[in-house]
Amino acid sequence: MLSRCACPALANQVTLTPQAFGMFSTKITIIVRDDLAVWQKLNVTAFLTTGIIGAAPDILGTPYEDAAGNSYHVLAVQPMIILVADAETIKAIYRRAMERNVRLSLYISDMFATGHDAANRAAVKQHVPETLDIVGLALRDERKLVDKIVKGARIHP
Repeated sequence: MLSRCACPALANQVTLTPQAFGMFSTKITIIVRDDLAVWQKLNVTAFLTTGIIGAAPDILGTPYEDAAGNSYHVLAVQPMIILVADAETIKAIYRRAMERNVRLSLYISDMFATGHDAANRAAVKQHVPETLDIVGLALRDERKLVDKIVKGARIHP
């Protein structure tokens, strides 16, 4: 759904309302483990988002510009939903994604102790799926499929 912006300076511009999120055939969802510290949740979310963007650079918009002509980086054109789940639910989400061949961005607890990408990849490589201590996942796929996969997770408070 489209509506007019409530801001007087932008009264004639069209803005997206929450109902407009349905305009995307895909859904981006990030799930973080509920027992993480706030800084860890933010860190995991940031890293997982880069995985989604890297896999689908077409979701990036165009640069932003303010009224003074200052230019800002591009942002994703599609909303991202942030969910939380306990360790068992995250493992179930991981299994459902793997069973459906849905590609994920993955963050495991070992990665908190690393300092660069090569070390992160090495940390993941040392585990079989059953021993991954998953603290975050992200996926982008068809909306209904994502909803089935992330069942049991809840909106981040």
